[in-house]
Amino acid sequence: MRMVRQKTQIRKIENLAARQVTFSKRRRGLFKKAQELSTLCDVDIALIVFSATGKLFQYPSSSMNQVLERHRLQSQNVGELRQPSREMQTESRKSAMLSKELAEKSIELRQMKGEDLQGLDLQGLDKLEAVIESGLVEVVKTKGERMLKEISTLKKKEAQLLEENAFLKRQLAMMDTSIGQMGIHDQCCDHHSLELTISSLSSRDPPHNYNISSSDTCLKLGQPFSN
Repeated sequence: MRMVRQKTQIRKIENLAARQVTFSKRRRGLFKKAQELSTLCDVDIALIVFSATGKLFQYPSSSMNQVLERHRLQSQNVGELRQPSREMQTESRKSAMLSKELAEKSIELRQMKGEDLQGLDLQGLDKLEAVIESGLVEVVKTKGERMLKEISTLKKKEAQLLEENAFLKRQLAMMDTSIGQMGIHDQCCDHHSLELTISSLSSRDPPHNYNISSSDTCLKLGQPFSN
């Protein structure tokens, strides 16, 4: 019959001598297994063991200080990745505050438009009414100022147009006066040319003895004929 090996129960060895022997054997076995693991798998291993008396035993596969430094940096990096930085925490708080403020302003805007009023009590409705009335006063005031500004601008344009119209009228009157003076000058020139023509005719025919002054028809320049 095959004997079944009983599993050794792991517990503290009370006998001091036996404990020392077990510690020495198992420590050497542990260090041997670590050395084999480092060689077979090309890994860095560092073992640190303190005995019950406080004696230090260690096994580094390469350099103990280098392995410990890598362990320290790795632990630090993992901690930084798990814990967000202060800047990220600050930005996160700001984002949360802005989101909350945006939601509150959106609710206030809808309430000012007469929406979502079911959640307001009498005091809230009074406050909303005061806000709307205050805003309405500002709207009316701004509208009045804009209207006065538009009226002032239109009056200035009207005055400018009236001034331009008066200027054009003066220019037209001056043109009419110039045209009248030119007509009178042309008429005088025509009368003078007619007198010269009659005088020339009289000097050319003296034998006929035209008595212009004794004729029944009297021609006088600038005067109507008389019968």
